[in-house]
Amino acid sequence: MATALGTTVRGTTSVAAVDPARNSPESERDAEFQEHEKILSPDFLSVAQITEMLAENVDGIQQKLATFLNFKNLKTCLKEDILLDYYVSGFLWARGMDFSVIQYSKFMTLLDMLLHNLRTLHMTLEDSLRWVGEVMAEIGPSHLQKDEKWNVFDIKQANAIIDYLKISLFQHYKLYEFLFYSAREEIVLGTEQIIEVVKPSGGLFPNPLEEGISFDIYSTFIEPPPTLDTEIKRLDQEQGPMESQPEASPSDTDALAGFTIEDVKSVLAQVTDDILIGIQTEINEKLQIQEEAFNARIEKLKKA
Repeated sequence: MATALGTTVRGTTSVAAVDPARNSPESERDAEFQEHEKILSPDFLSVAQITEMLAENVDGIQQKLATFLNFKNLKTCLKEDILLDYYVSGFLWARGMDFSVIQYSKFMTLLDMLLHNLRTLHMTLEDSLRWVGEVMAEIGPSHLQKDEKWNVFDIKQANAIIDYLKISLFQHYKLYEFLFYSAREEIVLGTEQIIEVVKPSGGLFPNPLEEGISFDIYSTFIEPPPTLDTEIKRLDQEQGPMESQPEASPSDTDALAGFTIEDVKSVLAQVTDDILIGIQTEINEKLQIQEEAFNARIEKLKKA
């Protein structure tokens, strides 16, 4: 009877007829379990990687994650540095929550999927919030789930994860959008300068820079020795300004030019006599005044 129900006109056999236990409660539970296992898959970090990082300190976790993510330009690439800080902060927060290895795996995959949706699917903040709600409804506690062993996080942990996402990714969502969508200008950290040396008119090779060799070598082998004509010209040029002084004015000429020595002596004697006579007359006048003053005093003393 079952075979008759499972046979069609074309001779094919239906699935329900061949495998009547396919639609049993156990098969439905297995299908739901397989569908549940696809949530947040594949894992962002393997169990071995998580176990390895749990034994490291903060610097060790940062180095391990940089190796797993293949970040090689952390010192020069701001984008890689920000993403590494995003994952390291999430892992350290999860360690503070004392998660199990499976919970570590699902939480880190959740962080990675949020960035993946933002980077590739261009999800808005509202879409990301809605997506997180749907995921947490699948891996978190729910009264609609038939088997409690499917719950990866309990109610307290699920609320803590949502609160962490609010203060980490969702609070700075615009900045992460700018990180993925906006092109950043490259800043030149160095510059290159080219120095050209003027080639001489005659010679096969240009002269080296003067500051690159000692003065002895330069003056001996590079600078041509001065000839007699060039030396005379150089001396003329140096002495030229001194000799080419402006003509002396009439006041600068010698006033005694044209006089003999006797003429000069007679003139000096006349000038000296005039000066001495004037001084002698002045001295005589002062002496006469003082004499008159003394005589007056003497007369007063006699009368007294």
